[in-house]
Formats: sequence, C-alpha cells, structure tokens
Amino acid sequence: MRKIIAAINMTLDGFCDHTAGIPDEEIHEHYKELLHNSDTILYGRITYQLMEYWKTIIINPTGKKSMDDFALAIDKIPKIVFSHTLKNTEWESAKLANQPIEEMIQELKQQSGAAILVGSRSLIIQLMKLNLIDEYQFCVHPVVIGSGLPLFENINDRLIFKLLKTKVFTSGAILLYYNRS
Repeated sequence: MRKIIAAINMTLDGFCDHTAGIPDEEIHEHYKELLHNSDTILYGRITYQLMEYWKTIIINPTGKKSMDDFALAIDKIPKIVFSHTLKNTEWESAKLANQPIEEMIQELKQQSGAAILVGSRSLIIQLMKLNLIDEYQFCVHPVVIGSGLPLFENINDRLIFKLLKTKVFTSGAILLYYNRS
C-alpha cells in the first residue's frame, strides 16, 4: 500500500506560508529528492496556483541549479488539484480531482507506485482529521510572521505524534518527520 506523506513549510509560530520560508539550495535539493521519490502530489487550489510559478522557471531557467532542478521535478510529477472553482488546469502534469478527497486517497493507496505527497494546508487538515496520513514532514523555518494560516486550525481532538527523525539545514530550518502514535 502506498504511503501518504504530508509535506509542508511552516514558520516558527506555526503558520503555513510557502513564501515566508528561506528556500536555499539545500531545501530545494531536499524537496527535489522528495518529488523524485514520489509519484503524485495533491494540492488545493491556492497552493496549486502558487506552485504554477515553477512553470515560468521551466521556460526561463534562473541559472541556479537547485532552483532549476526543483522546477523540473515539480513540473514532472503528476498533480491532482482539489478545487470547487477551477474549471481546468493549465499545467500538463495536473488534473482536477473528480471525487472527494477521502475516496481519492483510498483509491490511490490501493494502486501500485511510490509515495503520494500532500502539499496543501487545507488538504493536510482534512486528511489529518480522517487519520489518513502515514507520515508528516514539517519544515520549520526560523521565521516569525505573526499571522497567517495555522496548520492545526480547527483540530478539536488531542493528537499525539511520534518523532521519527530530524534534518537540520544550514539556513536554520529544521525538518521534523513524524507519524501518529
């Protein structure tokens, strides 16, 4: 059965904001490898539209190897987008979900293949409540932004996690790997 991995960037004060982190070469390399070791990523509309930025890097490379390599990896991986408002996707490797997330996850887990990534806060919250996430990868950046979208919003039950390992980046960001106890 395929593993569901929730992977997200967050600030020290617990807010999810892909633009607030410190994306250096090491972090781009880490996420490139994570994408290479997975074969599907799930996004909500907002994160999907934010990630469309990387299509511009495919067309006009930056000359920075880590960014350009990450752009190639994110471009290649199949994306499933959950949205009530999008009518289509303009990214060749993306498609709109055609069933509820719980049904889609159950179906994807039964298929053969590599890990399935969940890269949107809203989807992580939904799947966390359904206890469908096998591994959490929280990349905590040494940044405080004071407000934003908290990862653990509307979680009303006590959740206990088991720390599996950590990875420290030279930028001061730390990746925390957890599963549910």
